[in-house]
Amino acid sequence: MRFVKKDILDIESLEPHEISMILDTAQGMKEISERPVKKVPTLRGKTIVLFFQEPSTRTKLSFDIAAKRLSADSISLSKSSSSIVKGETLIDTARNLEAMNPDIIVLRHSSSGAAHLIAKRVNASVINAGDGIHAHPSQALLDMMSVREIKGEIKGLKIAIIGDIAHSRVARSDITGFSKMGAEVFICAPGTMIPMGIEKLGCTISPDIETCVKGADIIMMLRIQKERQDNILFPTEREYAQLFGLNMARLNLAKKDVIVMHPGPMNRGVEISSEIADAECSLILEQVTNGVALRMALFYLVAGGGRNAGSN
Repeated sequence: MRFVKKDILDIESLEPHEISMILDTAQGMKEISERPVKKVPTLRGKTIVLFFQEPSTRTKLSFDIAAKRLSADSISLSKSSSSIVKGETLIDTARNLEAMNPDIIVLRHSSSGAAHLIAKRVNASVINAGDGIHAHPSQALLDMMSVREIKGEIKGLKIAIIGDIAHSRVARSDITGFSKMGAEVFICAPGTMIPMGIEKLGCTISPDIETCVKGADIIMMLRIQKERQDNILFPTEREYAQLFGLNMARLNLAKKDVIVMHPGPMNRGVEISSEIADAECSLILEQVTNGVALRMALFYLVAGGGRNAGSN
């Protein structure tokens, strides 16, 4: 089976067999990171531009490391170092990048749909590293990889996602991805952080956190994204932690072999206690490790000669 996608823009556009192919490829890539010499010549001669217009630690570094481990030339460009600060439009910046013939552009942008816009205007493959509150496909894929690695399969699992659903591109991509792969997804958040129609993505809204985590196989905690909120959506962080934070009493309502996840960055003592963040059931650091392998897989697949010319 060939991977025919030119771009990785969201989870909605990926079929279940394509998700499985990505996860299988990432599992093979993970072995490279465990070698004494963590480098293969697979993408030697390829140029990858990391164009990040929002702050990032895990995502940007893992894309950069992924490129280097495949021997690609990786170039980083931030908003402050680009001509956008001089008034150049995003499209013009992308066209100028295209004129330099990169093979892949990884884009993070504060506006939903930015990656789709650029993908239509450049010949290079575009990987969405997060666009506004819309999508974060590589995070959802590494989350699915992490779950499948521990649980063996995703189908039939109960996934509980708790936190700022309204402003979370990770939540939207995870809900879509896990639902496509056969899991049951339940969400919980203050009413002000649950967007209308979110259940259409394939989730059930739980009335409280206890109901949401009861019998869960996976608990995914999300931080409050204050930088995307125009108004204060809850009284205090202390009250939020009391009503929606994950503590040991709530964790004990889940299955005995429950896995706790978080896309980061964490706000300890708010959405998750340090006791749980550092516990054996926590897969948070393993998510980061798998992020490198997953992004290596994305580079390999979109840059590979196995896709059909002009496929989208």
